[in-house]
Amino acid sequence: HERICQYIAKESGSLVVSVGYRLAPEHKYPAAYEDCLNATQHFLQHLEHYGVDPARVIVCGDSAGGNLAAAVSQTLAGRSDFPRLRAQILIYPGLQALDFNLPSYQQNRGVPLLFRERAAFYVLQYLNGNATNLEEVLEGSHIPVDIKLNYRKWVSPD
Repeated sequence: HERICQYIAKESGSLVVSVGYRLAPEHKYPAAYEDCLNATQHFLQHLEHYGVDPARVIVCGDSAGGNLAAAVSQTLAGRSDFPRLRAQILIYPGLQALDFNLPSYQQNRGVPLLFRERAAFYVLQYLNGNATNLEEVLEGSHIPVDIKLNYRKWVSPD
């Protein structure tokens, strides 16, 4: 991602910090999240050193990095010991693994680059390093009914 980060920095006149987080399946959850959170906290604690306005810090990520940017943003949202993040930019983020049968997964199931089965496979790699229960995840039987009911307001075909 170095070239795209350089491009963004040049075109926007911004300082871009790219986190080289540990990857699955060798490093299971929460390794990548912890790397991103620690790097963001360190950066926020040393903004003066980098000459960065605390009111202008944005986190960004694509794909799994979008998931990580969202998680870091949520973690820091309620913290008063760090400057408040101005925004988050999430580029095709992986945000939910409760239901791989929602309309967006169905409509795009055969669209390259990230087919439905591949998306579920990568989620399993990220979480526990193996995909032996891929079919259960695709069927939706990996989530207990009570949890599905609790989240149906946010995760449903409607």
